[in-house]
Amino acid sequence: MIILKLSRLPPRRKRHGQAPNPAGASLGVAGSSDSPYPNAATAYARPHSVMSTVSYHHDRPLSVEAFADVLRRSTLGERRPVDDVHRLEQMLRHANLLCTAWTGDRVVGVARGLTDFSYCCYLSDLAVDAAYQGRGVGTELIRLMQSRLEPGAKIILLSAPKARSYYPHLGFEAHPSAWTLSATPALAPRRN
Repeated sequence: MIILKLSRLPPRRKRHGQAPNPAGASLGVAGSSDSPYPNAATAYARPHSVMSTVSYHHDRPLSVEAFADVLRRSTLGERRPVDDVHRLEQMLRHANLLCTAWTGDRVVGVARGLTDFSYCCYLSDLAVDAAYQGRGVGTELIRLMQSRLEPGAKIILLSAPKARSYYPHLGFEAHPSAWTLSATPALAPRRN
């Protein structure tokens, strides 16, 4: 298990040969006068190909069914209770920062966090549909999550085994002194 933390993602660099973005749609939060996105205060879109545009949201509702579906379509579904509806409901209900990526009405990515917004944010789930992996969707979800946090707040996560090489190139640093503890069995009583 690797524990990672991140203060801020570096600014996006233009990739060699990348075409200019129409109307600034790929990076900026919508809301400018030339923005084509109706939910201007909370969404922006990034073209991933000629055929699909992914929009990013921090306040778009996500059903339990859609959450389970995107978990299954990502590698994260192997380690999440995708068939336990009650548990998924609780996971969504008690998360206080939920960033999502959509193509039309289909969710293709989710970043689910638990945070105080000031000091730390635990990024519990970062799931991206396997068909959209490698296209920057996860990076954009983390960037959107960062934008909702106060400066100086840290994002903390436990990396899935298959994702260990993903986080360092984003600027996450491995942290050697973290532990996990299950809720059961309960800790043994303290001895005097």
